[in-house]
Amino acid sequence: MTNNNMVVGLDIGTSKVVAIVGHRLADGDIEIVGIGSHPSRGLKKGVVINIESTVQSIKRAVEEAELMAGCNIHSVFVGIAGSHIKSQNSHGVVGTTNREVTQSDIDRVIETAQAVTFPGDQKIIHLLPQEYAIDDHEGIKEPLGMSGVRLEAKVHLVTAAVNAIQNIAKCVNRCNLAVDGIILEQLASSYAVLSEDEKDLGVCLVDIGGGTTDIAIFTEGAIKHTAVIPIAGDQVTNDIAMALRTPTQNAEEIKIKYACALTQLASEEHVFQVPSVGDREPQELSRQRLAEVVEPRYDELFTLVRDEIRRSGYEDLIPAGVVLTGGTSKMEGVPQLAEEIFHMQVRIASPSNIKGLSDVVGNPIYSTGVGLLVYGLANSDAVSTAGRYVEEQPVTTVKSHNTPHQVDDDSGVIDKIKSWFKGNF
Repeated sequence: MTNNNMVVGLDIGTSKVVAIVGHRLADGDIEIVGIGSHPSRGLKKGVVINIESTVQSIKRAVEEAELMAGCNIHSVFVGIAGSHIKSQNSHGVVGTTNREVTQSDIDRVIETAQAVTFPGDQKIIHLLPQEYAIDDHEGIKEPLGMSGVRLEAKVHLVTAAVNAIQNIAKCVNRCNLAVDGIILEQLASSYAVLSEDEKDLGVCLVDIGGGTTDIAIFTEGAIKHTAVIPIAGDQVTNDIAMALRTPTQNAEEIKIKYACALTQLASEEHVFQVPSVGDREPQELSRQRLAEVVEPRYDELFTLVRDEIRRSGYEDLIPAGVVLTGGTSKMEGVPQLAEEIFHMQVRIASPSNIKGLSDVVGNPIYSTGVGLLVYGLANSDAVSTAGRYVEEQPVTTVKSHNTPHQVDDDSGVIDKIKSWFKGNF
């Protein structure tokens, strides 16, 4: 299978690293042909804290994706998250050329809109146009060729800490991969789980991962507000570990198997074994008692999200409600508790309109990874943001592209299969 139109999305999360390989079919649909996932050990709250551990997790995830897709991966679109992410709305105004909007005018007004002062340690990673205005006419999406003398652009600017960008790019480069683009994770997730109707009507996307909860608000088809809350699934796991006096690994398993975010939905009769620390005997616990530990943390998280929505000024402009995604949104009782706090409709979303491995990736856990892939296919001319910050280059010669030619067949696939089996058995 030789296909030079494939793209790879790499979700480097706090709890897992996921690599997803796919391409666009002739009918416009997206087909996923490979996926690799490996526990993440080198991040905390979305930020790299151990480069070597992160590199090893990326390598394992990429190797699995290569084996499944039957190809070699050379470059990726990477997600970024963390409380260092900042955003704001801005606007710019210019005069048009010969009373008609040209591409040069659009470029100039965008450049004017991004002339905003940021701290020295922050760098713009996204400049997202919201709408244009020509003279007194607002709400224009495509101004090219329209008549007028004054062009105004409203944009949403997203910045990230330069050192965080450098560390992510450095980890990817050490895996002999090039970075085709660094994308805000909730923006990527929106490509996988939100419909155009929801974006037009007004919707709030809440991506609850392991280390961070990422928020994105859309109205009139454009992104208007983004934010990051440093509370997510890891805090739930820690609460369980502390309350039940059980190792963190066991707490994570208990959370996945038995936890419920709403106490009234959990049964007192449903009892399970909780492993103890050291040589102590396991203890028995009811599912309702576990819910009493979990619910306060979700209540706190959703209250913080609600406060952020109110602070943004868009609370009354999202009639489509709240869309929850990410692995931590899967727990029973989450949508019911969220509706109680938000006082609006809530749904749990998984990647949709995907062919190929849809049964595998049709899970909120993979929303960001699939979204990175979809973003990469939609923005195939995206230029690597990371390249400006990373001094070291990949150890071996790696193809670097600005078009979606990240995956090639190679005779080295057999060697990778051997390497994978050595690492796993």
